Amino acid sequence: MRTLAFDGRTGAAGDMICAALIAAGADAAVLDTVEDRLPVRYAVGETTKNGIRATTVDVLLDDEGSGVDPGAREADSDRSQDQHEHHHDQHDHEHDHDHEHAHQHGHAEGAGVHRTYPEVVELVESMDLPAAVEATALEAFELLGRAEASTHGTDLEETAFHEVGADDAIADVVGAALLLDDLDVDRVVTTPVSVGGGDVEMAHGVYPIPAPAVVGIAERAGLTLVGGPVDRELLTPTGAAILGAVAEGVDALPALRVDGAGYGAGDATFDRHPNVLRAVIGDGGGTVTAEAHGHDAGSGGLVHDDIAVLETNLDDAAPEVLGGLQESLAAAGARDVTIVPTTMKKSRPGHLVKAICKPADAAAVAERLARETGTLGVRQAGASHRWIADRAFETAIVPVDGVDHEVSVKVASTADGDVYDVSAEYDEAAAVAAEAGIPVREVLRRAETRVRDDLGDVGADE
Repeated sequence: MRTLAFDGRTGAAGDMICAALIAAGADAAVLDTVEDRLPVRYAVGETTKNGIRATTVDVLLDDEGSGVDPGAREADSDRSQDQHEHHHDQHDHEHDHDHEHAHQHGHAEGAGVHRTYPEVVELVESMDLPAAVEATALEAFELLGRAEASTHGTDLEETAFHEVGADDAIADVVGAALLLDDLDVDRVVTTPVSVGGGDVEMAHGVYPIPAPAVVGIAERAGLTLVGGPVDRELLTPTGAAILGAVAEGVDALPALRVDGAGYGAGDATFDRHPNVLRAVIGDGGGTVTAEAHGHDAGSGGLVHDDIAVLETNLDDAAPEVLGGLQESLAAAGARDVTIVPTTMKKSRPGHLVKAICKPADAAAVAERLARETGTLGVRQAGASHRWIADRAFETAIVPVDGVDHEVSVKVASTADGDVYDVSAEYDEAAAVAAEAGIPVREVLRRAETRVRDDLGDVGADE
């Protein structure tokens, strides 16, 4: 199994991840896609951190020039690590929380237009990215959005991004997704990521490191965080979101036959610790215990995922209200929603509504369920965890009458990488079917067959 392992002993930020991926072998030319669609450009270079040669990536804003004084690079590299700019040699990046970070990088992160979560989603969807790249970028921004919404007690759709909604930060996330796609690995893992220590100043005051957004992302994505090794902020929300969207947490580097490695540099320079993110690529890693949600793999190789199950009985809900629960509860943090017809007291017809969510989101989901339906109570059922598959997306090319169409296909596997099911995304298949004039089930069959063939004829129905 082709595996990419991140080793974040001095944290991670968006441009550090991009730099590490390029250093490990990704083609920087894929970033042209972003430059064609955003007023930014990438500057790729090299530096040395405590004797280690590392790659740097700056995202420079075209509409105002680079926004960076080249002569100030050395001074910038000594700035507080709580300044979260995107200069190559600096490791200071700004958060959604309007505070500065120790991952300063040459692209002055946070400059330019700031956007709401829906505006960021709309922009990413308008960039005409490959399906898998778009899915990765949107997952990263959803992690950020849900963490921010949970922290501030707002709805996801109302969440406003500040630095993380700016052009250069979007370039970090989408750039990392493009570079990772170019590497074409089967699995991505990350060792525990250092967050640093001390305090950070945000718009709302001074807060201890790690910042709330980083903690919220780590909780949702199953990342393991460790303090130190310096009293500065090391892990930015952008970096945490990218890692959370693409990587499984592991306790240590897996057994790999290494054939590629690289280092992405942060801005700040420390006395004893190289300010770099390492990326290692090789074959193997299939027997490593998955930590996709911070828990061990269980019997059958599935992953232990902590959940809360909420439920309520309704005897007077309008069909329109029931029909909208999937979307409204998902916006509050629900991972799955089930509505089951049932018979209630006095033989009256009713419905049992069940929602699965992460424990941290249970209160928000319960409140949304109550407000949407008017129920007088929401109970939490006894289930505390579930066993889930590792999930990834592949893009299938479906040719119809000489025209190639792309359909995303979900691939389910055990923790050790044994793929046992493939399932094409229905909405994408339906769009292709409508355009090509063939049945949806035929598009589904062709897409799933293509991915099964690429993976070695796995997941086929018996």
